[in-house]
Amino acid sequence: MRRAIYPGSFDPVTNGHLDVLERAARLYDEVFVAIAHNEAKNGLFSVEERAALLKETVRGLPNVRVTQFDGLLVDYARSLDVCVIIRGLRAISDFEFEFQMALMNRKLDGGVETTFLMPKEEYTYLSSRLVKEIAKLGGDISAFVPDAIARALKEKFA
Repeated sequence: MRRAIYPGSFDPVTNGHLDVLERAARLYDEVFVAIAHNEAKNGLFSVEERAALLKETVRGLPNVRVTQFDGLLVDYARSLDVCVIIRGLRAISDFEFEFQMALMNRKLDGGVETTFLMPKEEYTYLSSRLVKEIAKLGGDISAFVPDAIARALKEKFA
């Protein structure tokens, strides 16, 4: 069984994230969406809220599992018997950071590879940070996130 892990903060998940996830779900038998606990980031949504929103959003993808982790990603991947890390690349600006992370992960565990997937062109400018900013200012985010996320953001900023 080919298993992959798609890590991130997903605060909140966007249509760009989902596009990458759907592509990964076609390539691998099982994909773990792994929400990272990151003490350095003060998320808008708690990790538990993000997990619940992601589970609702990925219901239609039977081979996708939503999980949470802290610590080293390669350690968590190994615990799940995963050999591939999925990372999305939106623009050249993402590449340098992602390239360094991929090399470091390979150094930490040579059995785990990184696969880069690009979202559809219509999502290359999209980020969770921008979506939150638009939502906070009362803008229409319906083209950027699933309905459940749009409702949750509206409630947060009400």
